Amino acid sequence: MKKIQSALVSVYSKDGLEPIIRQLHEFGVKLYSTGGTHAYIQKLEIPVEAVENLTSYPSILDGRVKTLHPKVFGGILARREEEHLAQLRQYEIPEIDLVIVDLYPFEQTVAETDDEAEIIEKIDIGGVSLIRAAAKNYESVVVIPSKEEYPILQKLLEEKQGFTSVKDRHELARRAFKVSSNYDIAIFNYFNEGTADVAFKYSIHRSDILRYGENPHQNGVFFGDFDQIFDKLAGKAISYNNLVDIDAAVQLMREFLQEAPTFAILKHTNACGVATRPTLLEAWQAALACDATSAFGGIFVCNRSLDLATAKEIDELFYEVVIAPDFEPDALTLLSAKKNRILLKIKDYFVRPRSFRSLLNGVVEQDTDLKIETAADLKTVTKKAPTMSEISDLLFANKCCKHLKSNAIALVKNHQLIGMGCGQPSRIDALKQAIAKAQAFGFDLTGAVMASDAFFPFPDCVEIAKGAGITAVVQPGGSIKDQDSVAYCDANGQAMVMTGIRHFRH
Repeated sequence: MKKIQSALVSVYSKDGLEPIIRQLHEFGVKLYSTGGTHAYIQKLEIPVEAVENLTSYPSILDGRVKTLHPKVFGGILARREEEHLAQLRQYEIPEIDLVIVDLYPFEQTVAETDDEAEIIEKIDIGGVSLIRAAAKNYESVVVIPSKEEYPILQKLLEEKQGFTSVKDRHELARRAFKVSSNYDIAIFNYFNEGTADVAFKYSIHRSDILRYGENPHQNGVFFGDFDQIFDKLAGKAISYNNLVDIDAAVQLMREFLQEAPTFAILKHTNACGVATRPTLLEAWQAALACDATSAFGGIFVCNRSLDLATAKEIDELFYEVVIAPDFEPDALTLLSAKKNRILLKIKDYFVRPRSFRSLLNGVVEQDTDLKIETAADLKTVTKKAPTMSEISDLLFANKCCKHLKSNAIALVKNHQLIGMGCGQPSRIDALKQAIAKAQAFGFDLTGAVMASDAFFPFPDCVEIAKGAGITAVVQPGGSIKDQDSVAYCDANGQAMVMTGIRHFRH
């Protein structure tokens, strides 16, 4: 354990600072400060020495240079061993045990003004340098890199009476490098606007350390700005798997934004229940009926404000995440009672136009699959054309199928996903899985439609579909044997449409 005996305080935000300063003074900690922070501490009538007195240099260049001096950084960076301590004594440099910083609000300034001169002045130089120096020397120095860490310091002071352990200091150093890296990324993104380095710009923004990765033995970090997309209203910390499922849910529901009330249930990124109905409650009930077993522990997402009646039924199940454009107050109160369940109010269904994936010793980049087929994209290739009702269901099925892992099949009837097969090594396996699931949950496949994420190289799938009662099929086409499937449909009274668009999802 090491006692804090001296502190340098140089912060932008003073909110929550007063009790810390008073507690440091109570413990006899020597305080150094600059500019507005120095004046703030003086108003508290607590002794504080100006950094200018330590360095013998005033704040110069309109405040651009205040702390960048060996008498400041020497006291922070010195290892507490005799060789370094002797140099401190030789040059009359005091040890600094605690560094409290809150950086200029660069991102806030960018959001509030287009004045480039004002934005540039909000690039903090000295503060970031202080943070990095203190974090580097965490063996001896405590670093508080932003106002978000003020409560952590206050708790440490209250519980340990001015002492800290190396574990405490290591955790604060981790937070410090996160603050400084995010700050640099924000500045980079500002300067990178309009450049060709799209992949790098899209790949990183902010970072959050996750509890763990896909499995507990894997570390995980999220690079992105979660708060830009969601307001997190309740629940535990977001995990790696939550993020992957949430992304899948957003991409799926983006397809139904202009539709009547729609509910979807996802499990391990696959849609296992999707339904559109006149009311949200009916949509929830129909989506749950698709596969009530897989819904356990799932991700729920809808395209309407979540009402109390629907919330009451959702509350009866165990779930990981509920996503909605809004929550009625009573519904929010009810669902928030289960503290670990995550409630997200979605603000933006934005999906990046480019997507990335790490492969081998590099990263592959591609256009995101944002194509949403309409009736105009359906080309009837059989003698029998689908009815208007079937066309509506075919489009619904195509949207669902697009969000299943390949090989994928979606079976739909009356705007309800009644069967799905995904991630299978053959399309026949996917179709058999979809039929088996539909039958297991008591659905009558007579009059249902089928969507496939890719073409049929043989007529076997349409033969199986016919035997199950399926009357219309949508697929991209593109096989040299397309005509074999078309001929079977013609001979057996089925309708088939092709889109020309494949939706593989590996």
